[in-house]
Amino acid sequence: MQKSVLNSPRLLELKKKRRITLMRKIFFIIFLLFLVLVGLSFLSKWENFNISDIEISGNKIIETKVIEDVVKENISGNYFWFFPKTNFLFYPQNKIEIELKDKFKRIKNVFVNDKNIKTLSVLVEERTALYTYCGVAVDLVPELQNQKCYFIDEDGYIFDEAPYFSGGIYLKFYGVVDNNEENPSGSYFFPSYFKKLITLKETLNKIGIKPVAFSIEDNKDVNVFLSFSSTQIGPKIIFKLDSDFEKIIENLQSVLTTEPLQTEFKTKYSSLLYIDLRFGNKVYYKFR
Repeated sequence: MQKSVLNSPRLLELKKKRRITLMRKIFFIIFLLFLVLVGLSFLSKWENFNISDIEISGNKIIETKVIEDVVKENISGNYFWFFPKTNFLFYPQNKIEIELKDKFKRIKNVFVNDKNIKTLSVLVEERTALYTYCGVAVDLVPELQNQKCYFIDEDGYIFDEAPYFSGGIYLKFYGVVDNNEENPSGSYFFPSYFKKLITLKETLNKIGIKPVAFSIEDNKDVNVFLSFSSTQIGPKIIFKLDSDFEKIIENLQSVLTTEPLQTEFKTKYSSLLYIDLRFGNKVYYKFR
């Protein structure tokens, strides 16, 4: 009897009307949301709300146009076919910053902001080239130089390819880095030790010794090349990478102020092969 009541024509008709009413309400809400979406889409495309100018500043080496091209590429098109990426509320700020730093290794920092509703400001901070990275194998003789070098900044970060410089304008670094040997841009040169090496170089300069290159071998031997001529690589100082750098300087100063090396270092410098500081307080040196 109860089953018959539940399936009565009147009750079934009532359920059908309720379903139709519910479907109409759902359709109306969807249609209303669609109208709102279309309205917002038209509003977001209004010229006064969209970026039309890109202002690049801070760049000295990287061309303005290539930066601008990357920005334009990132703000072209729409989100979900409705909202333009040029809208000052929706432009992909983080994506632009990440892509610029990834594409141009010379960029240290980049700040993208909407200067006003229609103007996008891109402020670039470029890395300063202080040294060069020239690969794994040491090649200091000018007539033999054919290696490709890359600039290094104050943090040991390797970036843009460097043109050939004669006469050793930049201090050179050699050794294996993490990144692809064919293109080491984006790698750091021994980040745990780089600033110590620079401090060592500055200390050597103060005591009258001018390094022209640092080479770190697989066994962590560090070769500090002091000079070179047109026909041969010059003398070098050898020590272990994990040594106490202050102790290295102390031992070097001690041996250079002790005879007979004190005199020989000045009079026979061109025939000096190496000064070896790998064995604690025992310092070894050799002339040709």
